[in-house]
Order: sequence, then structure tokens, then C-alpha cells
Amino acid sequence: MTLPALPEETFQRVLCVVAHPDDMEYGTSAAVARWTARGIEVGYLLLTRGEAGMPNPPEETARLRVAEQRAACAVVGVEHLTVLEHPDGVLVYGLDLRRDICREIRRFKPDVVLGTGYEVEAPYGFDQADHRAAGLATLDAVRDAGNRWVFPEQVDDEGLEPHSARWLLHPAITDSGATHGVEVTGEPLRRGVASLEAHAAYLAALPDHPVPKDFIPQFTAMAGKAAGVEHAVLFRAHDLQAPPDLFPESDED
Repeated sequence: MTLPALPEETFQRVLCVVAHPDDMEYGTSAAVARWTARGIEVGYLLLTRGEAGMPNPPEETARLRVAEQRAACAVVGVEHLTVLEHPDGVLVYGLDLRRDICREIRRFKPDVVLGTGYEVEAPYGFDQADHRAAGLATLDAVRDAGNRWVFPEQVDDEGLEPHSARWLLHPAITDSGATHGVEVTGEPLRRGVASLEAHAAYLAALPDHPVPKDFIPQFTAMAGKAAGVEHAVLFRAHDLQAPPDLFPESDED
């Protein structure tokens, strides 16, 4: 069965929450390039500065990686970038992380929050600990943001209003678990590849890292088969405003 297209007519603002500089650039940024070209506003929230990702001294690495992330954002039309300073490599799920993500949701007021997975195992192996902490904290912060009695100081002291996003998205590496696709054939894919290329110093520090223009189109071509197009990015999408399906139809007679 061909996966349906994500209903882009239902949203105008997307907040992407990830742990590190470069986390958005392994395919997902191609979808971002499509959205911004269509007038959808996209913001990035990075929870760390990625200072543990290179052999350079941490502060030097942080400055370099944030600069490369800004360049990557410019390639795909992202003007709103917030970078927090939670410690890279030892990101901790908890109230502090939820509070910071909740604050950005209330500030940016997205229709869509795009987070990362929070499972231990991913299709490519065991997922990195920071990714899992970020994904779970984002999931909870989406609910926190709509409840004025959770982190009420943001409402009372900071002047932020509660906000309930409609959609929660997680990237899907394969069609297993994916619910929707976003076509990125052509210019969105080219810009997505270029956004990863903007992390040149970081990639150069990784031994045997494949060339972005070689492997990203391979991933998007595989995803395109599931979506019925040449190139696509897949997502697992949750419509948070849809009524719960408490009694799904059974396949049995």
C-alpha cells in the first residue's frame, strides 16, 4: 500500500526539536526545504551545542558546530534557530529538559512538533542516548505546553500562553511504522544534501563518513517507493486533535 502524503494544508508552522547540530540533516531537512519553499515557517530547537562530537576542545567545537548549523539552516530556509546548552553526550531526560522544550513550543506556537525517536533500537542499530532523551522529553513537552498548570511560571512570569500543537511527527527510516510521506524530488532533495554538506568540518572529523550526495539520495529513493514518488522522506504522524480510536475495527468477521 502506498503511504499517503502528509496533509501540509493543515499546518503553517513547524518546530523541529533535536539533540545536536546536524541531527536534522540526515534526510529530514529535505522535507524542511520543501515546506519553507511553500511558505511554511520552520524553527529548529537544538538542545545541545554538540561540543562532545569532535576531538577539538569542547568550546571550540561548540562554536564551530553552531556556526555550521546556522549555515545548514540558511540552505533550507530556516530563520528561527534556538540552541540550548544542555551537556552534549550526557543529555538527561527530566523536568529541566521538558521545561525548556515546553518554553520553545509556547514561544514559537507550532502546528507541528517534529521530534526524534525514543526507542533503544533503531533500524540502523542502537540509538544514541541523547537522541532517546530528546525524543521522550519532546513527546512529554508537547502535552506540557498545552496545560497552563504545568510550568505555570512561563505563563505567569514570562507572558507565554499555553499552546497545543496539532501534529507530532517522528522521522521514519523505513516504511515500517511510517504513516505518511513527503515528496522531496528535485530541489528539496538538492537543498537537503547541501544542508548536510554545510557541516563540513564535523563530517571531516568522522572517519569513513559517506559523502552526503552519495547516500542521502539512496535513502530518499527507498522512501519514495513507499510513498509512490521518486524521492521522499517518511514520517510517523500523530494527529493529536483527532478523537481517540478506542475501538478499531477488527479484521476478523
